[in-house]
Parts: sequence; C-alpha cells; structure tokens
Amino acid sequence: MNSRNSRIGLALFSLYLLLYGGFVLLNTFWPATMDATPFMGVNVAIWYGFGLIMAAFVLALIYGALCGPTEEEQ
Repeated sequence: MNSRNSRIGLALFSLYLLLYGGFVLLNTFWPATMDATPFMGVNVAIWYGFGLIMAAFVLALIYGALCGPTEEEQ
C-alpha cells in the first residue's frame, strides 16, 4: 500500500510540475502573453496563478481520495 501511495503521489506531483513548468516558460520566453487581459480585465498571469492554486487543491483532494484507508484497513 505504501509504494502504491508513493507512485500516485509522484504521478500527481509530475502533473503539477508540468503545469508549473508551463507557467515558468510563459513568463520566461513569452512575457507579453502573460500581460494579455483575456477576461474581466485580469491578465493571464493572475488567471494562471489562480489556476495553479486550484490545481494544487484538486490534486490534493484526488490524492486523499485515492490513498485514503480502504475498507480492509479499517
């Protein structure tokens, strides 16, 4: 069970790392894209940042649901 939880955690971390890497790459190589205001006058950097926060929260919920105690362990 412990190695299963580790594999799930590493997979979810890798997914978040890709999302965060996209944020860093956009800021580094295409800063004008991050300055665009596509919706409600708020720039892409703010939307992307909120998206990262929400993604972290959702991934934590997924991890908790997948790695919680099973009926056999209770």
